Amino acid sequence: MGVHCAHLADAPARRHARQLTVSSESAAMTDTTIVAMKTTLMRVPWATEPPNNGIMPPSAREFVMLEITTKGGITGMGYLQPLTGGLETLDACLKEMIAPKVLGRDATEVEAIWQTLWKSTYWMGRAGIAVAALSAVDIALWDIVGKRAGLPLFRLWGAAHTRVPAYGSGCFRGMGRDGMIARAKHFTSLGFDAIKMQVAHIRPWREDVRNVLAMRDALGPDVEIMVDVNMGWDAATAIQAGHHLDDADIYWLEEPVVCEDFVGYARVASALKTRIVGGESHFTRYDMRPFFTAPSTPILQPDPMRGGLTEMRKIAAVADTWGIKIAPHCFHELCVHVSAAIPNASYLEYMDWNDDIWVTAAIPRQGLLKPSEMPGHGLQFKPEILKSCRIGGQEMT
Repeated sequence: MGVHCAHLADAPARRHARQLTVSSESAAMTDTTIVAMKTTLMRVPWATEPPNNGIMPPSAREFVMLEITTKGGITGMGYLQPLTGGLETLDACLKEMIAPKVLGRDATEVEAIWQTLWKSTYWMGRAGIAVAALSAVDIALWDIVGKRAGLPLFRLWGAAHTRVPAYGSGCFRGMGRDGMIARAKHFTSLGFDAIKMQVAHIRPWREDVRNVLAMRDALGPDVEIMVDVNMGWDAATAIQAGHHLDDADIYWLEEPVVCEDFVGYARVASALKTRIVGGESHFTRYDMRPFFTAPSTPILQPDPMRGGLTEMRKIAAVADTWGIKIAPHCFHELCVHVSAAIPNASYLEYMDWNDDIWVTAAIPRQGLLKPSEMPGHGLQFKPEILKSCRIGGQEMT
């Protein structure tokens, strides 16, 4: 009887010990201290014809993949796609200027790490390589936070929408008039009610105008047509051409002048009926400040590679205050989480040129894109791409 009573008396102690063991094991598994960073540099052949857009070289696609690993074993992935080179430069920046400020930190301190990287690279940064490298870290950290919480990012951030409208992009100016129209009709056949075509750079503006008018005739009145100048005109040319484009009832005229010419943006906007949009070439909300202090651009197009997801959400919040909408630049597979989490989302840019690199591609259905429900951002490069297209990279511990 005494032995039995002693056994019963010891039971709570044993249960407590087991609970402490499970608790310590659980804590170890969820320890979000950053212990390693790893880059993989890739050069990936185009799955289709290279984009004939007059800007990008017709070589292979290039990517920097950054993996950040925590002590508890969670790995977050961030990536960059520099459109005009710079892989080795980005890799060097991540090793020399970024990793020493990140290793040993808690991965859930996303804002604190963003501020550290912004301030510590300020003299060499504020734009360009340093902010791009910061962005890769920010994307990977949010991936970790989402995985740690067991939630996709758009739900972690509040889930304002479960689907976001997208437009078909990639009617490149180098395709010529018939090629651009054929590409646009491909998108409309898939259920898109909006497409984007290019002007400027390799064609005179009068030919561009004829191309846009032909696109309107081909698609009819019910398809939205976005027109992208890619900073290829000055303000006077944009106004002259824009008066003709007004007649085509286009949805927007994008980046009509170089990104620094805020006065030019305002001149064009005041002269035309068509919406003037931009922002993809601007780094962080600080670079976009003139768009808010003198609003003339009703839709902004932040790029996740120019400040990360943290900065995109801040830009969206400020924009919402001014009644401005957000239509992110490219990278729809990632930006869909931001757009689905904000109240002022406009269109996503669906560029299908990277659908082949993902384990699960983000493909709109009937012009609407649903964000992944996988924890984090849900993106994974195909293992065969990582293996066959790797050209460099390094581990940082």
